[in-house]
Amino acid sequence: MEQNKRLLPLSFFGEKEAERLRWVLCDIDDTITTGGKLTADSYAALWALHEAGYGVIPVTGRPAGWCDLIIREWPVDAVVGENGAFALYFDGPQLKRILHPNTVPDAQEKLRSVREAVLQAVPGSRVAKDQFSRIYDLAIDFNEDEPHLGLEAAEKIKAVCESMGATAKLSSIHVNAWFGDYDKVSMAREVLSSIFGVKEPEKEAMFFGDSPNDEPMFRFLPLSCAVANIRPFASRMAYLPRFATAAPGAAGFAEGVGHLLEVKPHA
Repeated sequence: MEQNKRLLPLSFFGEKEAERLRWVLCDIDDTITTGGKLTADSYAALWALHEAGYGVIPVTGRPAGWCDLIIREWPVDAVVGENGAFALYFDGPQLKRILHPNTVPDAQEKLRSVREAVLQAVPGSRVAKDQFSRIYDLAIDFNEDEPHLGLEAAEKIKAVCESMGATAKLSSIHVNAWFGDYDKVSMAREVLSSIFGVKEPEKEAMFFGDSPNDEPMFRFLPLSCAVANIRPFASRMAYLPRFATAAPGAAGFAEGVGHLLEVKPHA
C-alpha cells in the first residue's frame, strides 16, 4: 500500500469518502481525551455517532479493567484493549470476550524481566499506574504522570523492551510491551468481520488516532484521521493517516465527528 506523505485537512473529506462508512474506530488517550480527561464534547461526539447509527469501537492500549468499564458504560459496540490482546462486546445481555490466539500464557511473569531491565536502564521510568488492571502487557509511563520524560526517553524504553524480544509500541503516554504476534489491527479486523459481519472494513470503517502505536490502524483503514497533536510524532512514523483535524485531542475528535455527520448524517 502506498504510504501517505502528508496530512490533508478535513475539507478534503467529503460525501464521496463517507458514502459507505458505517463504523468509527478510535484510540482513547489524547485522541478523545485532553489532559487525561474525556471531555463533554468528545463524549457527546460518541453519543452523536451512536444516535446517528454508526457502530463505535475504541481500540486502545489501556488495560482490561478499563475496557470492562468502557463497554458497560460508554455508547460503544465493542472495545479492543491492551493493543489487540482481546476485545469485549455484548451479545444480547451477555458480556463476551474474544482473546487473540497469539497471546502468551503467564504474560506478566514473562514481562517481569523486561520491567526490571527498563527501570534500571532509563532513569525516571516507572510502571504505569494502571498496570494492576492489565493481563497481557506491560505499560511503562513516560508522559502520563509527572515527571514527564519526553520522547527520547520513550525511545530508549522501547529499545530495551525490543532487545529482550518483546513487541513494544509508543503511545502518547506509555510504552507498551508484550510477547505474542498481535496488534490493534489483527483484533479490530477480527471483531469487525466475525462479530459484526463487516465484509469490507477498508470502505466501511474509519479510525481516529494520535500517535505511533496507532500506525497499524492508520495503514489498515485508508480513511483514517489524526487529531492535530500527532504532528510531533509524524517524523517517527512510516505511515501517516490521510486526514488531520485542526484541533488537538478531544476537541479534534469532536471536530472530526462533527464533520463526518455534516457530510453524511446517518449511517
